Amino acid sequence: MMEPYKIRMTRQRQVILEELARLHTHPTADEIYGRVRMRLPRVSLGTVYRNLELLSRSGMIGKIEIAGRQMHFDSERGAHRHIRCIRCGRIEDIPGEQVPPECDRDAIRATGYTLIERRVEFLGICPACRRAGRNEPDA
Repeated sequence: MMEPYKIRMTRQRQVILEELARLHTHPTADEIYGRVRMRLPRVSLGTVYRNLELLSRSGMIGKIEIAGRQMHFDSERGAHRHIRCIRCGRIEDIPGEQVPPECDRDAIRATGYTLIERRVEFLGICPACRRAGRNEPDA
């Protein structure tokens, strides 16, 4: 994983952290911007994007990158996994054990790579989409 570093805590960064923690979801930058703007009306979208990136690189928040989709952010920094609905895009935390560290060692041994970061993504169809009859994967 990338080495976290210290950043100065500005009022904008503090509000971003507070709003992200209040959501208990995995919002996009646009969703966070909408909430931050209610508290800091003069804040720009670019400022929120830059601060989310800095907070992520500093290790204070998590960034969930999904190929071809908007990034989502996570206030929960403890080790945990995520599951994403392939229908609506909802992302939720999965409680419980992490992927065992032996997997990292096996991957390093088999490839000779230096491991920088590990991402495990679980995909499924959420209960709301199943109830709405959207329970078949795209063809």
